[in-house]
Amino acid sequence: RSYWHLDTFWGFAGIKHTTQEHGYLFHDEETRKDSAQVAGKISFKPGHPDVEAFKFLKSLTDGKDVTPRQSIPAPAQFYAELVRGDENIAALRKYYPTDDELFHDIAKAYHGLILALYDAGCRDVKIDDCTWGMVVDDEFWATMAKAGFDREALENTYLKLNNDAIADLPDDLTVTTHICRGNYHSTWAAKGGYGPVADHLFAKENVQAFYLEYDSDRAGNFEPLAKVPDDKYVVLGLVTSKSGDLEDPQTIIDRIKEAAEFHPLDHLCLSTQCGFASTEEGNILTEDQEWAKIKLVKQIAEQVWG
Repeated sequence: RSYWHLDTFWGFAGIKHTTQEHGYLFHDEETRKDSAQVAGKISFKPGHPDVEAFKFLKSLTDGKDVTPRQSIPAPAQFYAELVRGDENIAALRKYYPTDDELFHDIAKAYHGLILALYDAGCRDVKIDDCTWGMVVDDEFWATMAKAGFDREALENTYLKLNNDAIADLPDDLTVTTHICRGNYHSTWAAKGGYGPVADHLFAKENVQAFYLEYDSDRAGNFEPLAKVPDDKYVVLGLVTSKSGDLEDPQTIIDRIKEAAEFHPLDHLCLSTQCGFASTEEGNILTEDQEWAKIKLVKQIAEQVWG
């Protein structure tokens, strides 16, 4: 798996691996130039690499007191890739002149993938989603507005894509989402608090928990958490995965207490801000530093929640 997202897209029927003139532009770096482009009608196909990856993971966890989770990119992320640049849009419109059939096929393909994971024994799926993280960035939207895009219309599109894909799933399957602002080689792509998307994302996306980056000022304050229904969990990504420096435990505890002013403490959790390797390049940490981060999260969680 080279990327957190593209490999999943390439695993669907009707999608081909392409390259663009430029990669994704991060704060200090540009990524590789790979992309995914429509080459036919989109559908799930057996043997998808995510299912095979989960089977391998499950083989390592069978008999242990641990729940194997499969992370997949959001349907909204898939759509965002398919309309990234004029060439991708032109390829898309050859097969999908309008969005209605496209949205239907994306939802059906994802539904097929998630059910195949379920049949393989998966009971915990996390949907990774950078689309909302870009929507909150005012500089990004200044550019998008000039191109004629409407922020609320796009939020409605993202919400529909994600909710349609996760509708009518088995009751014993946990579905959560992680909202990211980019995590490539310890750099970032977007900045901005969750306020602009809270009414759509937090109030209306049908997941059981939100994994939210909160490791820097780029993520804003905790006030938008008031829009998350009280029966849903918020996992605070207060421990950065971008550097090996360990956070001060008391500082993290104080921030958890601050977040509890806006969402019930018994429905708050703690995690790292993102993964340690969203692409094969990985972040700039050693393996020992990564384990130290996980140990820190566990120690603080035990102190706060027992």
